[in-house]
Amino acid sequence: MEWLSGFLESYPELAVFLAISIGYMLGDVKIGGFSFGPVTGSLVAGILIGQIAEVPVSAMAKSFLFLLFLFGIGYSVGPQFMQAMKRDGLRAVLLASVCTTTGLLVAYTASRILGLDPGYSAGMLSGGLTQSAAMGTATEAINNLAIPLEEQQRYVAHVGVADAVCYLFGVVGAIWFCSSLAPKLLGADLEAEARKMEAELGLEPTHQGVLSGYRQFEMRAYRLPANAEVVGLTIQQAEQRRAEDRFFIPRLRREGNILLATPDLVLKAGDVIAVTGRRKAMIEKIGDPHDAEIDDFELLDIPMKVVDVLMSRRELDGRQLADIATEPWTRGIYLRTLRRGAENVPIGAKMELFRGDVLTLVGPEDAVDAAAKKIGPIIAPTTSTDFVVLGLAIFLGGMVGVLVKFTIGGAVISLGTSVGALVAGLVVGHMRTRHPLFGRIPDGAVALMTSLGLAAFVAMTGLHAGPVFLDALRDAGIGLFFGGMAVTLTPLLVGLAFGRYILRMPPVLLLGALAGALTMTAAMGAVQQRSKSPVAVLGYTPAYPIANILLTLWGTVIVILTAG
Repeated sequence: MEWLSGFLESYPELAVFLAISIGYMLGDVKIGGFSFGPVTGSLVAGILIGQIAEVPVSAMAKSFLFLLFLFGIGYSVGPQFMQAMKRDGLRAVLLASVCTTTGLLVAYTASRILGLDPGYSAGMLSGGLTQSAAMGTATEAINNLAIPLEEQQRYVAHVGVADAVCYLFGVVGAIWFCSSLAPKLLGADLEAEARKMEAELGLEPTHQGVLSGYRQFEMRAYRLPANAEVVGLTIQQAEQRRAEDRFFIPRLRREGNILLATPDLVLKAGDVIAVTGRRKAMIEKIGDPHDAEIDDFELLDIPMKVVDVLMSRRELDGRQLADIATEPWTRGIYLRTLRRGAENVPIGAKMELFRGDVLTLVGPEDAVDAAAKKIGPIIAPTTSTDFVVLGLAIFLGGMVGVLVKFTIGGAVISLGTSVGALVAGLVVGHMRTRHPLFGRIPDGAVALMTSLGLAAFVAMTGLHAGPVFLDALRDAGIGLFFGGMAVTLTPLLVGLAFGRYILRMPPVLLLGALAGALTMTAAMGAVQQRSKSPVAVLGYTPAYPIANILLTLWGTVIVILTAG
């Protein structure tokens, strides 16, 4: 053990990688459906390693990784940040603002009652509200306090201690509240409420795994007998008969020749038509025994394309999918998925499309290319990162964060490099909706920045807190745990009342928004499981980016408030 301790102290960079590895293993362990997750797992792993070795931690390395993480978060939520302010999403934004602000006030009040220092206060906030990023902004704020270096280091260690103590109930409490207690307090039948919302949005009930194992969209060939209902109709008339099912005829075979199916072409008996549509609808609604399905490879050999398109056209912003589907340029194409931020949202006729949404289109190559020109740019896979924009954005954002100062109670406070990097990420991410080729960063690179950046940062925080963890825990006492419980539950109770009686939000959307207000995806998933519907994500997606930003900022604010 002495050899291992000496080795880790001599090679601190390896200790960080060890903590990350152990942290991800701990994060994957599930107990009754609960898991710590990789970030908290890395914090716990760092604290455990810190029990056997006093590993030196580089302040510059911590800051570098945290700035990368914050820029990545801002870059990810930027395209949806402004859209979250619009239309029905405004209610979720207001709810997230109320919940996060309540959490800050409760954390401040509890810290005053318990006599906690800025480090414990910040950790109680980050753990109780399950926002590990607040640890980083709090750490920077502590390092900027006009106090001795030794005291700064002690406060920074206390951040990790308090977060580890309060995070457990923060996660479990949020999941339990959103999926169990809140529905009882609302007196709502979540399944019935979800069915009602699905009907209002034109959604078809879905079940896990229904689409697994087969193709969602298909193309089939049918020979038209003389008594077929579409014989004598034009292609346009035939397609309009099944407009609700979006059946299309891209081409047909007549007397051995393949013809392009123009809208005014009249169908004749004996024609072999290629029909595209959803597999389920084709099976259920083209089951006429008079329609003879045949295998015509040449006729069906149409180049198909699947692409992701970033919705950036102002004229489509806020329009319902059913309305957009009537546009001539949507003929022959299908919407496979609709992604808003990091989450897929359900597809229904009355769902509104917003700028920044990512649509996965499928259909004939020429039709998809034509539709993309009307919607926005195709997001082509790339492995190249625009390091010029990345580096300059973080530098300029950090510089602005340092230079922008304001006065609170006579103390001059700056936003700091962390807040500056977060804002820079938001700006670059938002600009992508206007200029999609600007500042391109592959999804994999963004995922690495956000996941590894935060995991490494909290691992180093744990390594720093490890040697003083037990002493600090005894110093803080059991009051820290109960303070964290108050920080978790009070904002949820206030948000529930505010959303129900002031905002008049539907129960399922309200619970999804509460999960988003704590940036707790697991809580949103629990609501979806309880309601047996995906619609809770419609409340989660507008609340999440706002809460993510505010909770990260609160790490700085709680230190300022408690340091006086």
